[in-house]
Amino acid sequence: MKVYTTEKIRNVVLLGHGGAGKTSLVEAMAYLSGITSKMGKVEDGNTISDFDKQEIKKGFSIHTSLIPIEWEDCKINILDTPGSNDFIGEAEEAISAADAAIIVVSGKNGIEVGTKKAWDMCEKYKLPRMFFVTEMDVDDASYREVVEGLSDLYGKKIAPFHLPMRENGAFTGYVNVLQQRAKKWNGYGTVSKCDIPDYSNEYLEKYRELLIEAVAETSEEYMERYFDGDEFSDDEIRQALRVNVSECSIVPVLMGSNLEAKGMYTLMVDIVKYLPSPDKRECSGINAKTNEVYPANYDFSKPKSAYVFKTMVDPFVGKYSFIKVNSGVIKTDDALFNHHKDVEEKAGKLYVLRGSKAEEVSELHAGDIGALSKLNKVATTDSLSTKANPIVYIRTTISTPYTYMRYKVTKKGEEDKASQALSKIMQEDLTIKTENDPLNHQTLIYGISEQQLELIVERLKDNYKVEIELKKPRIAYKETILGNSDVEYKHKKQSGGHGQYGHVKMRFEPLGDTSKDYEFEQVVVGGSVPKNYFPAVDKGLAEGVLAGPLAAYPVVGVKITLYDGSFHPVDSSENAFKIASKGAFKKGVMEARPVLLEPIASMKVVVDNDYTGDVMGDLNKRRGRVMGMNALDNEKTEVEAEIPYAELYGYGTTLRSMTAGSGEYSYEFLRYEQTPHDVQEKEVESRAKQLEGEEE
Repeated sequence: MKVYTTEKIRNVVLLGHGGAGKTSLVEAMAYLSGITSKMGKVEDGNTISDFDKQEIKKGFSIHTSLIPIEWEDCKINILDTPGSNDFIGEAEEAISAADAAIIVVSGKNGIEVGTKKAWDMCEKYKLPRMFFVTEMDVDDASYREVVEGLSDLYGKKIAPFHLPMRENGAFTGYVNVLQQRAKKWNGYGTVSKCDIPDYSNEYLEKYRELLIEAVAETSEEYMERYFDGDEFSDDEIRQALRVNVSECSIVPVLMGSNLEAKGMYTLMVDIVKYLPSPDKRECSGINAKTNEVYPANYDFSKPKSAYVFKTMVDPFVGKYSFIKVNSGVIKTDDALFNHHKDVEEKAGKLYVLRGSKAEEVSELHAGDIGALSKLNKVATTDSLSTKANPIVYIRTTISTPYTYMRYKVTKKGEEDKASQALSKIMQEDLTIKTENDPLNHQTLIYGISEQQLELIVERLKDNYKVEIELKKPRIAYKETILGNSDVEYKHKKQSGGHGQYGHVKMRFEPLGDTSKDYEFEQVVVGGSVPKNYFPAVDKGLAEGVLAGPLAAYPVVGVKITLYDGSFHPVDSSENAFKIASKGAFKKGVMEARPVLLEPIASMKVVVDNDYTGDVMGDLNKRRGRVMGMNALDNEKTEVEAEIPYAELYGYGTTLRSMTAGSGEYSYEFLRYEQTPHDVQEKEVESRAKQLEGEEE
């Protein structure tokens, strides 16, 4: 592939609901541009984008893939993202490298949850966008309903560019709303002019008015001319569209059929014509030496710098770091400095990836997207530059994973193998993380959803030949006391020679602060327990609080007072008093009304207003307490609640089912509080069986 300069590049991310047709759209564009001689199909597992074994097996996208397409002396870098929210991190990484977006909508299914989420992401990142309505070859596809739905949601920004034409139920052509001309497809993307069908005139006038209104809204001068009844020329309309699409104040709506490769020609022409090249976008970093803002702005004449927006790790091919060049020109064998890791590495070969196929290039200009291989120290969201001019870019915010499960390697001795494989997966997917929980003897894996975690299990088995199993995580309960007790414990043992003797009397009472494990005080008088044994008593208590007598959970919030005891001049020892204090601890806690404490989360759930009642009802079933509700934009509500961690298991799946995929939630640890009696009884019984099983 030849080298392209900045103004000839378009970086476009495909967004939209799962199954809307993003991957098949890429196939049609690749076919029309001459990359392929035959279009692949998702169901056949032979598309350019979905090349991963899991994607072929499942029939949907899991990873973002890069497909550069050469068109009209320009290079369109297409970033095809998964539609499922399970893989939201992939879309967030792709958006960080894009200069514009195409939101793909199924003409058959209409506006879906993923459509709205795609719009919200574009709004968040101020990304110019277009809509492309697919499946127009399907009988019950309705472009009109999609346009009207988008206009209801987003107002006068929506500018329909086309009207579909049908003959005998077949999708045969389109009416260009701007030019007010009809065109019919002849084959392989070519068109011929034809008369506008009578049935199109009503909507042509309506859509033309929507388009002109959208143009008029872009400036006071145009608005005055619009109200004065002036006609805009086609060139004025195009110029206004070009400027205002880039400014996100106009969003064109195009349409076509992916399977028949109809509408791709106009789509690619309009991408080049209306979507901005990188040099029309702003991009700034920080000079790590001077702490001054570095306005990179995709200027090829400035010192080189790049941002690593994605990592691909293949067990056979190795590691590729996907970069977007933010300034300068990066060439083969350039020395690139990573300020985050304080290391300089040689770039080696430069690649342009088209799906799974890598093609060498000699250089990448500012604004272009490519890949570097075998940079061992580089990670996703790192910045690369020169040592003389070290530049750091703001790291992309990736969604926090809230779904977690306990995992265990099925074959003994493969723990390291599983850990190394997961490390590689986490290099690729920043929404996956693992955490060791030694107190509950478990290793946790976090992700966006249970489905994502199940796919990780499959991937480990297929790609890395290691198996793990997922289980319900153990909850980090704690134990404390509500009452007082006064106990005595004597440890006495005689077995020839020196025996063992330790005798303590202790009082137990609530400390009033569960942030502390325990507080030890001694008020012994008369030397009944010599001072030199006090540290041993304290040590025994410190060991005792690690696993309480109720259910072997850590003990917190206990005040312990040693007030009496006795010793033997020969048989007493530090170890004897340590054992005695542990025995007294167990007895004292059990006689002081022990209870379990459970962790409570502060949770926020954002849902469409229609689902608020269902969400609140479900939270009540989960022992949640609704603390407040906040009205948000776009007819959404934020529900604030407190909920036990024990009730969070499976919540993401339930919320998705309850809200048709639109609900989102987040939580953080709030505090510990007493567990209800019935829940405590079940947990104590379950814990006893668990500990018995571990011993066996």
